Parts: sequence; C-alpha cells; structure tokens
Amino acid sequence: MRSFSSAEYASAANTLRGLAMDVVQKANSGHPGMPMGMADVAAVLWLKHLNASAATPLWPNRDRFVLSCGHGSALLYSLLHLAGYPVSIDDLKRFRQLGSLTPGHPEFGRTPGVETTTGPLGQGIANAVGMALARHMMAARLDTPAQPWFDNYTYVFCGDGDMMEGISHEAASLAGHLKLGRLIAFYDSNKISIEGSTEVSFTEDVAARFKAYGWKVLAIDGHDFDQIDKAIRKAKRNLDAPTLVVCKTVIGKGSPNKAGSAKAHGEPLGADEVKLAKQALGLPVDADFHVPESVYALFERRNAATRRLASRWKRLHKEALKASPEFAARWKAHFEPEFSDALEAALPSFEKPTATRAASGAVIQALAKALPCFVGGSADLAPSTKTWIEGAAAVKTGDFAGRNFQFGVREHAMAAIQNGILYYGGLRPFSATFFVFSDYLRPAARVAAISHLPAVYVFTHDSFYVGEDGPTHEPVEHIAALRAMPNMTVIRPADPTETGAAWLAALRNTSGPTAILLTRQNLPVIDRAKHPGAAMLAKGAYVLAQTGEGAPELIILASGSEVSLALKAAEQLAGVNVRVVNMPSWELFEKQPKAYRDAVIDPACPRRLVVEAASSFGWAKYAGDRGAYVTLDRYGDSAPYQDLEKAFGFTVENVVAKARELLD
Repeated sequence: MRSFSSAEYASAANTLRGLAMDVVQKANSGHPGMPMGMADVAAVLWLKHLNASAATPLWPNRDRFVLSCGHGSALLYSLLHLAGYPVSIDDLKRFRQLGSLTPGHPEFGRTPGVETTTGPLGQGIANAVGMALARHMMAARLDTPAQPWFDNYTYVFCGDGDMMEGISHEAASLAGHLKLGRLIAFYDSNKISIEGSTEVSFTEDVAARFKAYGWKVLAIDGHDFDQIDKAIRKAKRNLDAPTLVVCKTVIGKGSPNKAGSAKAHGEPLGADEVKLAKQALGLPVDADFHVPESVYALFERRNAATRRLASRWKRLHKEALKASPEFAARWKAHFEPEFSDALEAALPSFEKPTATRAASGAVIQALAKALPCFVGGSADLAPSTKTWIEGAAAVKTGDFAGRNFQFGVREHAMAAIQNGILYYGGLRPFSATFFVFSDYLRPAARVAAISHLPAVYVFTHDSFYVGEDGPTHEPVEHIAALRAMPNMTVIRPADPTETGAAWLAALRNTSGPTAILLTRQNLPVIDRAKHPGAAMLAKGAYVLAQTGEGAPELIILASGSEVSLALKAAEQLAGVNVRVVNMPSWELFEKQPKAYRDAVIDPACPRRLVVEAASSFGWAKYAGDRGAYVTLDRYGDSAPYQDLEKAFGFTVENVVAKARELLD
C-alpha cells in the first residue's frame, strides 16, 4: 500500500476535528479539546499503522486501540465511523443520548470497535498493559516457529489526567519491569486540565519517570505528520520494552479563540467558534458532520489493506487447525474452555476443618490441571491467599509461558490489568488480595461490572476473624459495598467443600465479575450426608437444615463462617422448629424463581435472625420488619479471634439468646 501524503493526513485530521466539534456541539455536551489536539496523531496511526478491520472486528491478531482519556470519545467514534465500523453519521448525531451507540465515554460491548470501557482516568493505561501482557502470553502458548499467531500491537492514547492518577504509575511500573514490547502509549501533553494549566498541580518530568520505569521514551511535535510517523515506526521496532511517545500538542487545535485553553476541554466551543474554527481549518463553514468523499476513500484504502491481512491470517489459521489436531485442541482450550460437570468431579474433597482460603488453594490446583487457560496472581500475597499455581512458573521478563502473576503491591492496577487480559481474550485470569483491600481495586472492579467481564477476585481474610492485625485489616462494610454493585456476584462459601462449588459458579458466570470471599480461620466440613450437597450453592441460598417438620417457627440466615455457628445454635434451640438457610450469594439467589425463593425464606415466617460477621446493611431485605441481627456494625479490634468472637457476640450462646428474644 502506497504511503499517504501530508496533505492527505491533514485532510483526515481536519475532518476528525470537524466531526468532534459538531458531535459535541449537537449534544451541547462533551469534550472537543482532546479530539482536536490528537487528531493528527490519530490520522497517522489509523491510516498507516493500526491493523484492525471493521470487516472482522474480532480478529484475534488485530491491533488494540485504547482511549484511556475516554472523555475524548468523540474522536474514537469519528474514527470508527471513518474506518467503516457500524457507527453512522446518525449515531454521531446522537452522541450522549439515551440508548445511542455513542455514549459520553466508550463502553465495551455497546459500540462496535470499542475495545475497552474507559472514562475513569488511568484505567485505560492499565487495560492496555493487560492487553499487551495477554499478547505475550498467548504468543508463548500458541505461536509456532512457522507462524506467529499473535504479533499485534497495543496502542493507547492518554493525557495529563491519566498521568496524574496513581493507577498509571502502578501499571506503567509493572509494564516496564516486564519489558512489554508492542505496547505503545501516546501521551497527549497539552498542559491543560479542567482548572487551567497543569502547572498548578502537575510539574513532574513524565518522560524521566517513564524512563525510570524502563520504558523507551520519544518526544515529538504532535502536529508534525513526519515526526508522528517516524515515532510510530521506531516504537514498533522497540520489541524489548514498552514505548511512551510524548506528543506536544495544542488542546482544541484549530479553534481561533479557545485553542490552548481550558475552555476547549470540557464544553462545546459554541456555534460561532465552531464556524470560525472550520473556516481556519478549510472546512465547509455551513456543513455539519461533513466528511469529504476523498477522506472516506483514504480510510477505505487502509481498510482494504487490513482486510487482506485479516483474511490471510484467518486462512492460515484455518489450515493450521485442520493440519494439527493437537494445535486445534490447544486453541480450543484457550478460546472455548468448557466448565462442564466433569470439572466438579476433578475437585478435591475435604474431611478435616480447613480455612476456605486453603480449600480454595487446593481447588485452584485442580482447576489449573484441567484448564490451560486458567491463570492468576495476587498483590504480593500469594502465600497468604493460597493462590500460587503449583508446578507452574511465574510470568516474568522474557518468559511469558508461566501461569502465575506477581503483581506486586498494586491492587488497583492488578484488577485493571486483569480487565485488559479479559478484553484481549484467550485466558481466564483471577486476582487475589485480602478482602479489606478490595477498596483499593474497587474502581477497576466496577468497570469490569459495567463491561460484563468474567473477572474472578479471590478475597481472603474476609472478616474480623483476621484477629491480631486489627481493624485496618478486618473487613466490615466491604461485603455490603460489593453487594451494592450491579452485575457483581458475591459468594461466601460456608465450608471447604462449598468453596469448590463457588469456584465453579465463578467460572461459569459470564455476565460479570465474581468475588469469592474466603476465611483465614479453619471451618468445619459440613456433613453433606445429613445436609444438601454443596452444588446447591449455585442457587445462591438453600435450606441447609431444619429441626422440625412443616412451617418453621424461626429462620436463621447465615453465610460463610457463620453457617456452622447457625447450625450449632439451631441444635441448642430445643423444642423450636428452626430452619437454617445458608446464603452464600444474594445475587445467585435473586436469579431464582420467586417460588423457589419463597420456599427457602418462607414469607409466612416473620421471625428471622441474620448471622454474618459483617455490617447488617442490606440484610433487612431478607430479615423483614421483625428480623434480628448478630452482625458487626462497628470496626473490629486487635486480639486473637477467639477473644473477638466472644466480644462481638459470635457465640452459640449469644445466637441462641437472640433467637429466644425473637420467639418471646
């Protein structure tokens, strides 16, 4: 394919500027400045270098483009339109409107061609790190000497706001440590934020910081097409490290009166200024959403080239699958994994009291043997979270065939990198930390929930039973916070056996992320010969025991480590028909038919006692108006957990006393 001239790049870039101005002006809302400032870089990248095809949008070896500064979505939607994705001019006109394909910030799964949900600044950088990491791992697993199936690049646009957020530091540090080549970030260094010049709060040397992380750093005039092209070509040759291209740009470039100022950042330019800008850029002043046929032709020329690349890859891939059943099986194991009933048979059994974090560790080993796509890691806590896959190496610099991530103490980046791996495809990762530190990764978990990503979080040390570490390490409000998150499934297994069922439910959940909450302390193994099987966990809640026949007089609702406590208390309530309901997952329970839910929590029984070592917040939904609680609505304390359970009332005697109060 012949190269493009500066005039052709300029025509494409100015068309992007015109579309961005019109998109924001029509919506009377949005951010025109970044799209106008980065239009030149975008034109060169998308017209000459980005290997992605609207004809085959899910081509596994496509280049990934991440707009970390997601507020500049008008640029991405305009690019997708020009590049032939099903984003029409009418879609651009419906920017930021209810139900449109062009929401205020890009959303994965909503707009064709959008690779990741962005908007919370900095997370897109970490997503891109995850994508680049996944590429290295998939290449290590499936590339052959004859054919590199995964040699794509990950490109990310980011701005000053991204660079200020702490997650960008976490993710960039790890990317440099791992020497993630084929990761190229374009830093829109326009020195403007919402409050004005970045000088008011952000004066560090970003280039020096990234060099210290181990990145290659290039600096260019972000409006010089020759410099842009040369920088991209040089960055693509840097296969042994990620590259940061510092693009010196003018925010709102083309606007005569607002370019270079905060006025161009987050508000429409105004009808008069839009006309003046179009005049300055050589665009038709009275034509909105104008795209010259010559610009469509430029992008179609690129489309033809990428279609050929994708078609050749797909042809060779089809031939390789047919020629090698072994390769076909490995490919399927990564891209079409089966979480069938056979997995259940592979799970370990438990006879002795065991902490559910330890039980989870045993389950992880079994799953790893059965699922080649299964990988995971922790925030420097693998010995405590029991999440190291035994017999497998760590993913490390120069060797990405391992299965264990060592994320370091970087919870937020860990979860956002995990999202990037899931966006890329081919692997089913989990991440792990202490439950109390779910606060640190919550923003990334929220984006996973918005994007319906099947992330799995292993949260251990799930209650005040942490003991001596004290209130800073003892979760109280965290389970309520996770339960409040739409699309998040929270599972708190009651015993070691149910932990295996929790893992199966998590892997089978494709509608969003799953948090598995696990204990530090040992839990007794529930006698499943006397009680329903652990597979009932999939229903979210079930009747574990009842001391009499017919309608219950009292229902005890419990989860996790408190289920065995509830069973013991029920045995002490002589002469009372007590039903013990194990509720490992509210979310799974709510998916069941109403008839089932009523059969478990009998509406005719108003006396209900909640027993959970966490905040009572939200439990009124199940406890009802006459419910009582053995919960923890205060922060914990530092002491052996045996002392804490007495101090906080998590004893058989106290549960029985609370039940008696209800029955009186």
